[in-house]
Amino acid sequence: MNRRFALLAPLALLLPLPAAAEKLSLAALSDYLNGLTTVEADFTQINSDGTISTGKIYIRRPGRVRFEYAPPDRSLVIAGGQQVAIFDAKSNQPPEQYPLKRTPLNLILAADVDLGRARMVVGHEDDGTSTRVRVQDPETPEYGTIELVFTANPVELRQWIITDDLGAQTTVILGEMKKGGQLGSSLFDITAETKKRQ
Repeated sequence: MNRRFALLAPLALLLPLPAAAEKLSLAALSDYLNGLTTVEADFTQINSDGTISTGKIYIRRPGRVRFEYAPPDRSLVIAGGQQVAIFDAKSNQPPEQYPLKRTPLNLILAADVDLGRARMVVGHEDDGTSTRVRVQDPETPEYGTIELVFTANPVELRQWIITDDLGAQTTVILGEMKKGGQLGSSLFDITAETKKRQ
């Protein structure tokens, strides 16, 4: 019995092994991001203090994103019109706002993503299951970085980790993405949302 297994063992070496994931090129990843027009997905967010939030994300490139946080949180973050607005569900004050270009998320919401730009990519590696690319704005690296995590075959963005200017990290893990649908402008209208909440 053992002898038969001993004879078969060399055959096992001839069987193809599962292909190891290859590091995806920056050009392929740029093409993928530029091909994303609209995205709708559930997300899980791991905050810098270790707390976890969930919700739904809507992306309409270029320049627009909406994070709707699930109850009991009910907060809302909208990027549109080159601004980011953070609506605090517990506050009746107007949203806190700042320019979109001050957040690393701006780098993947840009009209033309080019990861090959000088000094933009500060890390590009493969861990056997995914390709990770850490990106900063070459003009304003002090605003922090965004690390994008992709799987291959087909290429898919799975998560990102934003490290802000103070070193705090926020991870967003994407559920299954629904791509290419119609997302109305009202989803990304900060002024309309502010009025609605007054």
